[in-house]
Amino acid sequence: MAYQQRGQPPISRDALWQYFQRVDTDRSGSISQDELSSALKNGQWTEFNPETVRLMVGMFDRDGNGMITFDEFAGLWKYITDWQQAFRSYDTDNSGAIDKKELSTALISFGYRLSDRFVDVLIRKFDRRGCGSVSFDDFIQCCVVLQTLTAAFSTEDRDRDGWITVTYEHYLTMIMKMPL
Repeated sequence: MAYQQRGQPPISRDALWQYFQRVDTDRSGSISQDELSSALKNGQWTEFNPETVRLMVGMFDRDGNGMITFDEFAGLWKYITDWQQAFRSYDTDNSGAIDKKELSTALISFGYRLSDRFVDVLIRKFDRRGCGSVSFDDFIQCCVVLQTLTAAFSTEDRDRDGWITVTYEHYLTMIMKMPL
């Protein structure tokens, strides 16, 4: 499942089924995390970050068996395609990676108001190649992690003022319950 080229028409369900069958190398009728990892390629034509693959399997594996059925795969395909469109729209220099300025713009458009210092933290955390930018798969992981952390914070921020008071153990419990 390579990074779909700009301007390509959406894939048909039949073509998606054929692709699913190619990815399902053990012919089990479901795709494992390893099979999905082998099939996914980011904008630099390298395999997706294994942690990003794990997060996506966790998001789309409705029955919790660690495998992706064809219907789950169809949802995952749409999810990745939607992220590709977002990624391309923020990769304004068409470098195939999102730099600090582009990431900041993306996060602002998603409704986050984060300091430049924190955006630097995100770049350092999700820049696997050490080049000051994040690749497509790492961009997905960054956004999913940020969304998950925000959701956990929001459940505690009952008055919606951006502040919570929790004990250390409660904080740890919040973090441990997250599918990160």
